[in-house]
Amino acid sequence: MENANFGLMTDAVLFMSVLGLLLAAALVIANRFLWVYEDPRVQGVEERLPATNCGACGQAGCRAFAEALIHDKAKPSECTVSPKEAIEEIAEYLGVDAGDTEKRIAMLACAGGAHVARMRARYEGIKSCRAAAIVSGGPKHCVWGCIGLGDCADVCDFDAIHMDRHGLPVVDAGLCTACGDCVDICPKNLFSIHPVSHRLWVACSSLQHGEEAEAECAVACNGCGRCAKDAPEGLVEMHDNLAVVNYDKNHLASPEPIQRCPTGAIVWRDEKGNVLKGRETKRIVRSRALPLETV
Repeated sequence: MENANFGLMTDAVLFMSVLGLLLAAALVIANRFLWVYEDPRVQGVEERLPATNCGACGQAGCRAFAEALIHDKAKPSECTVSPKEAIEEIAEYLGVDAGDTEKRIAMLACAGGAHVARMRARYEGIKSCRAAAIVSGGPKHCVWGCIGLGDCADVCDFDAIHMDRHGLPVVDAGLCTACGDCVDICPKNLFSIHPVSHRLWVACSSLQHGEEAEAECAVACNGCGRCAKDAPEGLVEMHDNLAVVNYDKNHLASPEPIQRCPTGAIVWRDEKGNVLKGRETKRIVRSRALPLETV
């Protein structure tokens, strides 16, 4: 009996040894035929990137961006998170031109803070715009407007967004990296990424018209069309009662289309990021939140 058990153990050990050798041989062969060469510079570039994996460069992450740089499919300056010194270091490391990429920032298509936009209900629940939007579209009369609970500020890894005293997000152009997280999180689709040269901006998304629009929000676009009439042909058009800027003709843009806007829904952003309104725009002097009431 003992000899039989010993024989079974010997067979098992021999079988496992042979199986192990076969698997090892298979791995060696697979490694030889499936091995893919990777340029060692990818690692060198990745180590010089900020490791935020924010996607602002248009790639899936920092490693993907490093690979794009190696294959000459991107320029170092397209990393909007890296400081100028880091971009120049990467360019020198690769022996390429750093490139000249125009800064892009997130912009909000709403100016309806609590002091100008009327509320139809008082929301109580999870402090989240997405949660509030589920309840009949949110507490504002303007169903297109910013809910103001700060999801965009919470999701921003670069502290580039803060909520002002009227419950509106404010983007710090100096800190914004155009990563797009605020674009993805906003349930009203109010954020979009634009080059800083897009100075003519419609800070509204309402599709209401005339007095109805202004009754809901004092700074809403009322669809009067004055901006479209005053702009060069094709630069500003009216779609569903809302002014829309055609940025393909951005070279024609100037502050002129904002001048006769009665509500200030269309604005001009100067080189310092200041928001300018037209000469005929009604000035907002109220600083307190509007009371809860029906329209």
